[in-house]
Amino acid sequence: MPSRPMIGYAHVTKSFGALKAVDDVSLHIAEGEFVAVVGGSGSGKTTLLRLANRLIEADGGTITVEGDDVQSVDPVALRRRIGYVFQSGGLFPHLSVADNIGITPKLLGVPAADIATRVDELLELVQLDRAAHRERLPDALSGGQRQRVGVARALAARPRIVLMDEPFGALDPLTRDALGDDFRELHRKLGLTTVMITHDMTEAILLADRIAVMRGGKLLAQGTPVELSKSSDAYVLELLRTPRRQVERLNALLLQSGAA
Repeated sequence: MPSRPMIGYAHVTKSFGALKAVDDVSLHIAEGEFVAVVGGSGSGKTTLLRLANRLIEADGGTITVEGDDVQSVDPVALRRRIGYVFQSGGLFPHLSVADNIGITPKLLGVPAADIATRVDELLELVQLDRAAHRERLPDALSGGQRQRVGVARALAARPRIVLMDEPFGALDPLTRDALGDDFRELHRKLGLTTVMITHDMTEAILLADRIAVMRGGKLLAQGTPVELSKSSDAYVLELLRTPRRQVERLNALLLQSGAA
């Protein structure tokens, strides 16, 4: 592990009243890594993500982004350095696709002509036809198209880090599969450092280099699927077994259908 990670959590805690949402978590994410944080509802995974760009403030511990303690960076400036993809796209409903994508460069004072060029580049990058989608409002898009626009908007200011909060969870299986593959390719092509929150272990195994498992605010284990399989934690092993169990059940059902 490098001495200066792209994102570093050291003994981080966050409580909401009596609930300890993040409980003494330490996690380092290296440059170029794709890390998936997996856990059930209420495990603390989304809180952990939002602490990195100060959408939520930590109670204790230290969080660094590109070597800087986030407490020493203006939160608005910090958020403009980090791409963020929301679960349902999180698009502004009254703005066109082009204006949604261009909003961060506009806030950064980028000239309008350069923003227009960047919007066209990004639409091509996320595989949306420029002429057909540029002026559309989000309501006129499918769920998959909205999420592609959400990814384009997150990349607009050329961040080195992208945070993704259950980015494909609300999509149908075919769209989800295609978008996951496409983002993984973008991650590689652009040299991004990506942290993705998901409750789906299959998605984590297919997309991420490394998986961090959370439960009850605690980081139970982290590593590759092979490394996680050596964990002594029953919950971690149960999560890892789920994709294989689903495949076995599916195969059994398909065999029954074939026999019928």
